[in-house]
Amino acid sequence: MASYADDLSLAHVLADTADSISMARFRALDLHVEAKPDLTPVSDADTAVEKAIRATLARTRSRDAVLGEEYGQTEAAVGIGTRRWVIDPIDGTKNFIRGVPVWATLIALMEGDTPVVGLVSAPALGRRWWAATGHGAFAGKHTAAATPIRVSGVGRLSDASFCYSDLMGWEESGRLAPMLDIMRQTWRNRAYGDFYGYMLVAEGAVEAMVEPELSLWDVAALVPIVTEAGGRFTDLTGRPGPGGGSAVATNGRLHTEVLERLTSSGIRAL
Repeated sequence: MASYADDLSLAHVLADTADSISMARFRALDLHVEAKPDLTPVSDADTAVEKAIRATLARTRSRDAVLGEEYGQTEAAVGIGTRRWVIDPIDGTKNFIRGVPVWATLIALMEGDTPVVGLVSAPALGRRWWAATGHGAFAGKHTAAATPIRVSGVGRLSDASFCYSDLMGWEESGRLAPMLDIMRQTWRNRAYGDFYGYMLVAEGAVEAMVEPELSLWDVAALVPIVTEAGGRFTDLTGRPGPGGGSAVATNGRLHTEVLERLTSSGIRAL
């Protein structure tokens, strides 16, 4: 098994840089926000963070490609390889621009189609989560204050805490009825949204987090953290990994039932 310790250490360095930039702009009175062609917002903090991360990767990982939300794909400057860094400079930009502290920088390293390193840094929450294949999953303010994390052992949907982003996407995809059904059957449901629900799955605080539509940069960093914590991460078809454009992350024990309910056209009783 390949060791990704050096790459994970670099991800922390990248996150340190990102945190210093984003926190300096968080709740800034002169924060500049524009609408992208898809009408989602982008702030000057998003672009500054991604530029800084790309600059460091260009110096330290010139053989790796980079994909970022704001500036797209950049091929490796030296050689042709299978490694690619995937960056979301600020996941939760709408929260960021409104002064809500639930946002994070997402940093992933992929080998081919597989995320092998993932780091999520939420400086306004004072928390960071990270994992690498074969290294386990951890959370804390920094590596010197790290705690191993693990998904929960809850095995019944009626005992589960269920998490999602919002209901609009499920309505647009024609899956609102099964979403409402699963929400009625679970012990508790909350729309924590964005990266945060997935990290709560990895920590064992909730049992499932689902989203119907995502881009690769939204999800690549989350996969190693959930799976190294003992959970499962697939798209709505049940395919593992981040490439399916949707996400179902669970503690593993409830994964099959959650998938079945979300893809069912009918409503079942528990």
